[in-house]
Amino acid sequence: MDLKGKVAIVTGGNSGIGASIVLELARQGASIAIDYVVNEAATEELEKNVVALGGQVIGIDADVSKIVDLQRLIDTTVKKFGRLDILVNNAGIETRTSVLDTTEAQYDKVLAINLKSAFFGTQIAAKQMIKQGNGGRIINITSVHEDWPMPHNIPYCLSKGGMRMLTRTAALELAKHNILITAVAPGAVATPINTSTMKDPKALQELDAAIPLGRMAEPDEIARVVAFLAGSGASYMTATTVFVDGGLMHQSPGL
Repeated sequence: MDLKGKVAIVTGGNSGIGASIVLELARQGASIAIDYVVNEAATEELEKNVVALGGQVIGIDADVSKIVDLQRLIDTTVKKFGRLDILVNNAGIETRTSVLDTTEAQYDKVLAINLKSAFFGTQIAAKQMIKQGNGGRIINITSVHEDWPMPHNIPYCLSKGGMRMLTRTAALELAKHNILITAVAPGAVATPINTSTMKDPKALQELDAAIPLGRMAEPDEIARVVAFLAGSGASYMTATTVFVDGGLMHQSPGL
């Protein structure tokens, strides 16, 4: 097991892609801290699943848009497991609003949860990793929309574009400490955020037709890429994004 003896934090880790990442990292042998802010019951169920895999796990209720909670999340993880090797900045929301109708409150909330949390999570985690002296991995869950505009979802696109540059710039700054920072950019994934599309046969058919592989991704398919980036096979990868989108970003008009 490639990650045996490693300790990982997954923000927004009790549902969707985050929950799949938690389980995959546990399968690979990592001890896991699951960050969450809602649905404690889902967190407890996920903890049981990790234990069933033979893993060690702790659930931590922490609002990652608040620096004090981020610090507590990392401190609690280190107190429980003795170290921190992997941080997955996965927490994210969207408002589906345009440049003309986005309110200040909506903008602030999206940027705080998606980007501010990743920035200060990276900062605090990196300080802990430097203190330990053995490097580490930070993996940012972005989106095809870190690069691909999505009209009427502009705060989300701004936050993911910011994570793209966080990945690249922080990776260069922290390379001397052997802290590798990468991003995973999913396309359409079969998670609760896409429930309305999946329940609408016409909308789902149109989406599938726009993806060269002809279907949405399953959360496990994203999680396996994250696990690879956390492991020894990705020891020379940093300051870059891996797109996991079924070819969506490179779809040719008319196909």
